[in-house]
Amino acid sequence: MSTSEGSALPAAPAPRSLDDALALMKDLRVRCDWDRVQTHASLRPYLIEEAHEVDDAIAGGDDAVLRDELGDLLLQVLFHSVVAEERGAFSMQDVAGALIAKMHARHPHLYGDGIKRSWESMKAQKAKRSTLEDGLPSGMPSLHRAHRLQDRAAGVGFDWDNALGPLAKVREEVEEVAQLIDPETGAVHDADALEAELGDLLFAVVNLCRKTGVHGALALDRTNAKFVRRYATMERLAAADGKSLPDLSLEEQDFYWDAVKRGEKVD
Repeated sequence: MSTSEGSALPAAPAPRSLDDALALMKDLRVRCDWDRVQTHASLRPYLIEEAHEVDDAIAGGDDAVLRDELGDLLLQVLFHSVVAEERGAFSMQDVAGALIAKMHARHPHLYGDGIKRSWESMKAQKAKRSTLEDGLPSGMPSLHRAHRLQDRAAGVGFDWDNALGPLAKVREEVEEVAQLIDPETGAVHDADALEAELGDLLFAVVNLCRKTGVHGALALDRTNAKFVRRYATMERLAAADGKSLPDLSLEEQDFYWDAVKRGEKVD
């Protein structure tokens, strides 16, 4: 059961402040051989890993795990800040100051002139980027990137009025994909053209997700987990019958797949 549903968190150490954590990080840079030699570049894999572990903790719904993983992610923020301060670039206080200034600027209705504006429209008005993708990380996963690009375009008014537009676009793109696949043999007429059309279809699906308040990456994560769960159940059902999935025909595998789906509906 998730700790958010009532179970108590394991006892945490005595309360400490962010200043204590920053002081610890600075001490580690002086006295720990491993910490002393790290750089921004060498720390990159750990930052990415910790961000994914925070995401896993959120999905798992365990507050104790989330608390600990957020601490690990905070360590990375402190680590990079201390390394930067040693280089004379900026300090943790500068990081905090930049964050506060940015949040004030993004919420003018709370800290400014009282007029509420969309985040993307404010960023576009500042004209700080010359292209739609300026500022987006080069390594951002494709589904996230598509969502952000569409968000940015919507910020300047280039967007559908509602979900009906992207829904129609998805149907249109499906038809264009279908035209490149032989309806009788399933053969692909033009592999390069098919790749392009499938990309258009995926982009349209992301847009439909966005207009309905769903993030495409999260929706796909959910379906991936469902597929893994169902496949594992298929394996168990087949094993209970003394069979192994790889040895079964597609029709026999489908029998177990349908049985799993029926069982989920009953549950």
